[in-house]
Amino acid sequence: MEPGAGGSGSGSGCGANLVAACVIGGIVLGSSVLALRLSGPVAIPSLPPVDALRRRFSRRRRRPVRVYMDGCFDMMHYGHCNALRQARALGDELIVGVISDDEIIANKGPPVTPLHERMIMVRAVKWVDDIIPDAPYAITEDFMNKLFNEYNIDYIIHGDDPCLLPDGTDAYALAKKAGRYKQIKRTEGVSTTDIVGRMLLCVRERSASDSHNHSSLQRQFSHGHGQKIDDSGSGSGTRISHFLPTSRRIVQFSNSRGPGPDSRIVYIDGAFDLFHAGHVEILRLARELGDFLLVGIHTDQTIR
Repeated sequence: MEPGAGGSGSGSGCGANLVAACVIGGIVLGSSVLALRLSGPVAIPSLPPVDALRRRFSRRRRRPVRVYMDGCFDMMHYGHCNALRQARALGDELIVGVISDDEIIANKGPPVTPLHERMIMVRAVKWVDDIIPDAPYAITEDFMNKLFNEYNIDYIIHGDDPCLLPDGTDAYALAKKAGRYKQIKRTEGVSTTDIVGRMLLCVRERSASDSHNHSSLQRQFSHGHGQKIDDSGSGSGTRISHFLPTSRRIVQFSNSRGPGPDSRIVYIDGAFDLFHAGHVEILRLARELGDFLLVGIHTDQTIR
């Protein structure tokens, strides 16, 4: 056999195979087109527009949980701050209702601190995102719907101490019934009523005493800290606070942030007794003078 003969035979075989493959492919393609034509027009899905995709992904993104807590916040103290801290931990945003003067008078008696000062105090707390002034004392159906629909509130928060209206009903009954109520622990050892009682005790003792060692109510109040009161209500000092500032609680209140190497550090000190809106304002002004504010608090012995 000549060399050329073998090559020619191989080429003929390849050509035949190619022709066969083309024929089979044409049959398959024709059948597919025929099937499509017989089944009618087929709608090919199109991709949604970019704006629709953005809206879809935006809906899927988790909405921040908004919680609401109200209160009188009269003569604001660390028990109030601890309650706000706990409430904020139950959501992503904390909205605080500051109850109006008229509502407090109708349900508890006249407040010591007026509304605008109480709002300054509450707004200064770092866990508060926004406030609602003139909030009602009780969660009515209208106000609850306003919270849910206008303020997008998910849960209403209150402490584990009972909050009763003058008629004896629960001020948060509707929120509990709606399944939108959450509860936090009350901070033991301090309350506005207790603070007012300490002040009245100091006044009573000062008027009954002939001592000239303490020329001011402030000094006499500080002098009485930590001394016991007998069952009759008399004694040599104010009521003991059972609040224990443990290292864990201090960490909870701290922002765990120190000054940077180039920070301008501002220092201010004071007794900050019966902390009020004026204290908040002077601390705000001091903070504006630098990058980091360091506050010194006088001891009871220093105040004496």
